[in-house]
Amino acid sequence: MNLKQLETFAVVAELGSISRAAQALGVAQSLVSRNLTQLEEAWRDRLFERTGRGVLLTEFGRRVQPEVALLLSQAERLEVVVKESAGALTGTVHIGMLPSLAPQLLPKLFADISEKAPAVRLHVVEGFSGSLDEQLGSGRLDMIVVNRYGAAQGRHEDVLGVVDTFLVGDPKHDVFGRSTIAFKRLAGLRLVLPAAPNGLRAVLDHVAREQGVSLNIVMEVDTLTAMKDVSASGGAFTILPELAVREEQKAGRLAAMRIERPAIKRTIALGFTRQRPLLKAARFVGSRLRELTSELLAA
Repeated sequence: MNLKQLETFAVVAELGSISRAAQALGVAQSLVSRNLTQLEEAWRDRLFERTGRGVLLTEFGRRVQPEVALLLSQAERLEVVVKESAGALTGTVHIGMLPSLAPQLLPKLFADISEKAPAVRLHVVEGFSGSLDEQLGSGRLDMIVVNRYGAAQGRHEDVLGVVDTFLVGDPKHDVFGRSTIAFKRLAGLRLVLPAAPNGLRAVLDHVAREQGVSLNIVMEVDTLTAMKDVSASGGAFTILPELAVREEQKAGRLAAMRIERPAIKRTIALGFTRQRPLLKAARFVGSRLRELTSELLAA
């Protein structure tokens, strides 16, 4: 006798049909019949009478039915107590993520957590690094994946990878005849960029001063989609990591070339809230986010 056999008995008794019970349990009818036969052999009495319309409980079956129901209920309660006592991975984890990473990273994270911790719910907020820093500092987010330029010492963050920065625009523009472009050549281009204060704007302004270059910023927008749409129209260029426009490059909608002399390096970092202790579920999601992001950036 085992719980599967008892569950089979309870479902057949409720539905009055072996075929309907098989459908409800998601198993073959032969397995349902075998479980019932094994129970009858172990208990040395018949549980059901077969009829043209299905099955009916025998007197013996009616006698044991409430005891089986009680035992199954106790088994279910035991499973709940064990999960709670063992600190099962449950609850909602709040994550802040860069728009440039979200399209590639979120499907991988969702599939991974659905498989490994199905009781965990993810709440994801997209935003640029400054906005995500603010939400993390206020305790609204458990963790963030953000850009950092230069040293990120003292931030209590994990470095997940370093990526280059690219000039992005209409593939038909003749500037895309090469794979790289010197920073000084940005001076003659119309640019659409995030509004200050912003980490990218700060590093671009700093490099421009060092290079003696004046950048022609014709539009400021705070969404990645708008930056890419304006660039694809051919009216201006934007500056992004290659990962942010990978699908558009494949479709021939955008082109990208790496900025060099100097190269503008972005450090992708994972930061955690310090406003409260992280729950077990959040620590687990953080570890998976760390591994999946590192794999994505390495690829």
